[in-house]
Amino acid sequence: MGALIFGEEGVLLVERGRPPLEGYWSLPGGLVETGERLEDAVVREVWEETGLDVRAGRIATIFERIMPGAAAAEQPGKCEYHYVLVDFYCQVVGGKLRAGDDSKAARWFALPELASLKLTEGTREVIEASWELPATCAYVTRPKVHVV
Repeated sequence: MGALIFGEEGVLLVERGRPPLEGYWSLPGGLVETGERLEDAVVREVWEETGLDVRAGRIATIFERIMPGAAAAEQPGKCEYHYVLVDFYCQVVGGKLRAGDDSKAARWFALPELASLKLTEGTREVIEASWELPATCAYVTRPKVHVV
């Protein structure tokens, strides 16, 4: 789950404070808790990592990242991590920017600054594509809840 938050200052990024990508800058986001709606998860993760209250908008992109593990040389196809990230456009509605939870830092970057940052793989491409392209028409489909 990731948040694309654009403002006058550029794009909001967090510096990861824990492995596997400690020290890399990426979009705020994280895991979905069991039973949590995707939009609620991205709002919670942004608050935990940045101190900002946001409103989740449309889906910007779905990003797949496969990270080969050390055993991949002996066992082709093996991977250490396989992430499927649903990135939402988010709008800041309150809060005060600060690093929190598992982030070392949180700050705004102008798009030209991205070239000099240690970014997680694919982050620059996601940001640039989402800056230039309109939100997708994709949405989350859920079954209707039937009370018996």
